[in-house]
Formats: sequence, structure tokens, C-alpha cells
Amino acid sequence: MNILFICSKNQWRSPTAELLFADREGINTLSAGTRKDAQCVVDNELLKWADLVLVMESKHLNRLLAYFPATMRYKKAYLLGIPDNYRFNDPALIELLERKVQLYLPMEAKLPTQ
Repeated sequence: MNILFICSKNQWRSPTAELLFADREGINTLSAGTRKDAQCVVDNELLKWADLVLVMESKHLNRLLAYFPATMRYKKAYLLGIPDNYRFNDPALIELLERKVQLYLPMEAKLPTQ
């Protein structure tokens, strides 16, 4: 399963999620941002690559639906509801991501590989 994590600038939240879930069984992760000044700006190719799109805030989902309506029409995309209050690899962010992302992972990917 290919999971794309989205935040605004692809600076703290989505890169943390990408790294955190990269070692899960059967999971490939990437991250991007919706702003033009993001480290990696989301585009059609990234969205097509993803089996699952997880956004941090509702504004991210709204932008994806507005800018990429055809691609997003049949895409599985979910809101995590994680505000922009965290830094990269913040322990509180990691705990929140672990709890929220688990809901969307296949059973074999729920735990990190040892």
C-alpha cells in the first residue's frame, strides 16, 4: 500500500509521518505539502501513486479536491485532524500519528517491523 501524507509545507508533520510509517510491513510512504513553498509540493503524479492519502487538516483536503478533482474523485483520502502545533519528530506528534493513522492501516502494517 502506498500512503501519501499531506500537510502545508511538508516541513514537520507529513515528513514525520512518512518516516514513522516507512518501516511498516507492506507500506510505502511519501509526503508532500499543499503550499507552493513546500519542501515537496503535491502534484498529480504523487496523488496517482498513492493508494491512500492522509491529510493533517481539512484545508489540505479542500485544496486537493479543488486543484486535483479528477484524480481525487476515486481516491481514498482521510482527515487526521492534526494541527500545525508540532516540530519534526516531536514525541507528542509521533504519539498522535500512531493513534490516528492506525485506523487506516491494513492489519499487517499496524506494528513496526522488528
